[in-house]
Amino acid sequence: MFGKDAEITTGQSTLNSMLGQGCKIKGDIELQGTIRIDGQFEGSISCPDTLIIGKSGTVKGDVKVKNAVIGGKLVGNISASSKIELQTGSHVEGDIATARVVIDEGVFFEGNCKMGATGAGANASQSRDVSDNKDSNWARKDEKRPEPVGITR
Repeated sequence: MFGKDAEITTGQSTLNSMLGQGCKIKGDIELQGTIRIDGQFEGSISCPDTLIIGKSGTVKGDVKVKNAVIGGKLVGNISASSKIELQTGSHVEGDIATARVVIDEGVFFEGNCKMGATGAGANASQSRDVSDNKDSNWARKDEKRPEPVGITR
């Protein structure tokens, strides 16, 4: 957003690997550290740190990372344990699963987004629907909820 580059958003991460513009690779990637893709990649990516897809980058395949910064195109499902950032002009076709998501203006996203705590430590009660919680904070306890009105003919 506002002209920021992907390197700024990755914080303390060190860029370990890069697929430059003009490169085309098919296969699976498993690596330690951060990877930036400005070329074309087809396959799966597994990275315990950060994936950066530059403005000219294209990834087709499933991705499992800690953080993702997407400025280019991703076709496939992505799972990030911490955060996914979709930058202005990015194009994502696939499902997103993450704890936090940032979507800038001008992003194309087609798919489902599932947010919340992931892993074995997740509390099952966090995934409950709010309507199932009878002690919901949205209404006073002494206040009766209105009954739905049906249409009769």
